Amino acid sequence: MTTNLELVKELVDSKSLIIKEIRKVIVGQDDVLEDLLVALFCKGHCLFVGVPGLAKTLLVKTLARVLNLSFSRIQFTPDLMPSDITGTDILYEDHTTNKRGFRFIKGPIFSNIVLADEINRTPPKTQAALLQAMQEQQVTVGGNTYELDQPFLVFATQNPIEHEGTYPLPEAQLDRFMFIINVGYPTMKQEVRIAMTTTSGIHPEMNMVLNAKQVKDFQRLVPCVPVSEHVAEYAVRLAQSSRPSKNGSTPDFINEWVDWGAGPRASQYLLMGAKARALMDNRVAATIEDVKRVTRQVLEHRIILNFKAKAENITTNDIIEKLLKSIKA
Repeated sequence: MTTNLELVKELVDSKSLIIKEIRKVIVGQDDVLEDLLVALFCKGHCLFVGVPGLAKTLLVKTLARVLNLSFSRIQFTPDLMPSDITGTDILYEDHTTNKRGFRFIKGPIFSNIVLADEINRTPPKTQAALLQAMQEQQVTVGGNTYELDQPFLVFATQNPIEHEGTYPLPEAQLDRFMFIINVGYPTMKQEVRIAMTTTSGIHPEMNMVLNAKQVKDFQRLVPCVPVSEHVAEYAVRLAQSSRPSKNGSTPDFINEWVDWGAGPRASQYLLMGAKARALMDNRVAATIEDVKRVTRQVLEHRIILNFKAKAENITTNDIIEKLLKSIKA
């Protein structure tokens, strides 16, 4: 029977191999890769934000291939219906008995990794079809509940530069995502390499590194990482300090610029992300530095700025930087 320490070593080795294989296709984006693997090992869903052409879709598809997991891509459009995601009951006839009945046809949500492409292009009714799946790992159709394949992860993409014909994600939906991951432009050197490799006609051969069982083993390992009460209190203080309050427990700049802060789920994700970071660095205990390394990804989509902040060009990242400086370890 494999011990936890052996699993830690296996996770560290696998992380290096996964990145090596993805590097055959994806150029640069080191931080994005690290954040993606943290979310994977935490069973956390991710929202990727970036302009078109930055290989967001290719990255997720490549990850699924390297991990030997089933993959579905759903193109979110204004006319997409909930049943297009979850599946639907269809009427069928058994020709041997001449009896009719309903049969459930599974939708694309029944995959290990689901890419919700341009998720903000579909109305809230259809966006909500993901809520139960992301939170409860199951879907209900026609009064029947169906369990989703494990591991199950939703990676969604959002285009920040197109606002016409889009529907901003409700806060309740945003809170289901563990991380928001900003995908930036490549450097000059990286873009030259991208241009050369993608126009060469050569397709690199990908090797499978893990399978579904191994991924689930790593996901079960992450919660076992010990964390001191001091570190847990720091994570909770970060989350609580992001909420406006009249009792003097919140920094002044939060009351001045923030409408809503992060909820309790943020504290949980801060600790889970810190644990996964520790494991990926071959350490068996999470520290305050590990919490800090995932703070922006966890809090950025959970802090809602007020009109005054927007008028003064204050960003959510400005708030997070101030929080990290004002909350003492």
